[in-house]
Amino acid sequence: MAFRRALSNTVLKRSQSDLRLHCRSIGGGSVAAPPVLPAFDYQPKPYTGPLADEVLQKRKKFLGSSLFYFYQKPVNIVEGKMQYLFDENGKRYLDAFAGIVTVSCGHCHPEILNAIFEQSKLLQHATTIYLHHAIADFAEALASKMPGNLKVVYFVNSGSEANELAMLMARLYSGNLGMISLRNAYHGGSSGTIGLTALNTWKYSIPEIVEIQTNIMTRFKKRVEGGKKRSYPVAVVIKEGEIHHVINPDPYHGVFGSDASAYARDLKDHIDYGTSGKVAGFISETIQGVGGAVELAPGYLKLVYDIVHNAGGVCIADEVQTGFGRTGGHYWGFETQGVIPDIVTMAKGGIGNGLPLGAVVTTPEIANVLAQKTQFNTFGGNPVCSAGGLAVLRVLDKEKRQQHCADVGSHLIERLRALQQKHDIIGDVRGRGLMVGVELVTDRKQKTPAKAETLVLFENLRELGILIGKGGLYGNVFRIKPPMCFTKDDADFLVDALDYSMSKL
Repeated sequence: MAFRRALSNTVLKRSQSDLRLHCRSIGGGSVAAPPVLPAFDYQPKPYTGPLADEVLQKRKKFLGSSLFYFYQKPVNIVEGKMQYLFDENGKRYLDAFAGIVTVSCGHCHPEILNAIFEQSKLLQHATTIYLHHAIADFAEALASKMPGNLKVVYFVNSGSEANELAMLMARLYSGNLGMISLRNAYHGGSSGTIGLTALNTWKYSIPEIVEIQTNIMTRFKKRVEGGKKRSYPVAVVIKEGEIHHVINPDPYHGVFGSDASAYARDLKDHIDYGTSGKVAGFISETIQGVGGAVELAPGYLKLVYDIVHNAGGVCIADEVQTGFGRTGGHYWGFETQGVIPDIVTMAKGGIGNGLPLGAVVTTPEIANVLAQKTQFNTFGGNPVCSAGGLAVLRVLDKEKRQQHCADVGSHLIERLRALQQKHDIIGDVRGRGLMVGVELVTDRKQKTPAKAETLVLFENLRELGILIGKGGLYGNVFRIKPPMCFTKDDADFLVDALDYSMSKL
């Protein structure tokens, strides 16, 4: 019976593959019929819960209006398995966005689920005031993946928390206040990290840090009320905690193209003319995620790290989206630039496979500055998340996902660049491994964002069974960052669906 099922699946896969090839060959290369999802031997459970309309009404009534959703008619996702998601009707979708680059090994991966379940049966929570092997085992395994002297781990719950802690470390260690980040960067939405973020769509028009001074000698106003002097605290505003945004080394849009040295000179000028000459630190993604899969100009970080170190600062690599082998050629994104940071932050898609888990890894010397006071995180590194995180590392190694990302990513990018030759709307194809961006433009010379066309294609892809991300300041970049079990057949289906949809614009 198992043999028959395997044979049937093989025949079905070949038939679908032949159909995709046939569709690509008709009409001088145009796709004549909608492409078909690759075969997948899994049947979702019947869903009997609330339907999309009811869920949407509850969201509108009980959740903040700032929460946005994709698509004109939002999709009610009720189940996931590896690189696929299922809606309330059992329709299968190829997940090309991995829960915003959060699911690495695949949805509901059995080995990771088992580790979470088994630990949950024994102990869910105790905090680090007691000993437990899970957090120590996980820290040891994570530190073994780091280069140089990056051997001390702090666990948190998200990327924003990780970047907040990294910024605190930088300021304490350097004794300086000013931080430098890149334009088009995204480093979080908390009160501190929103200052590091440099995309107006994510920033509120308020000071990011407000310090309430309580020194009774000079910081209080004196008012006479009823013949008595009373003291009132005065808010001293520090705009964004003195954060500076320098020109983004973007090879496609940047003013200096791919000239890393020119961008580095801009950062040096900014330190010389826009600061005291001393800074706390510099933070960057290697491939900007929310900003539209923008890879930094080659060699940029090596030049900049030297400049920042000479100004008394430390260098922070934000690996929230690029870490754990997603870029294919390297385990960490910063390795593509030939550097070793002083601090590395991580969360999302690699460390937890969907668990609320983040981490900061640094050197013992920098880590020691936090010993001046009590540093504590209630849920950071709890037994369940630590067990799950350790299972993720083991699965990534066991299934050779880094090499898989390299192989499938190369195939995907090659096919996308071939598609670029066919459709003028594709202005740029960029990225590494399974962290890819496709920028859509109405004019290749002017690089005018194709905002309306992107929205049409976005909806069409959903109808064809693909859930994809979009980003960039104007929302005109398709972000292709699927679970790392995404296959070449999935890549072909995605490109064929793009081809089919673009041909109908």
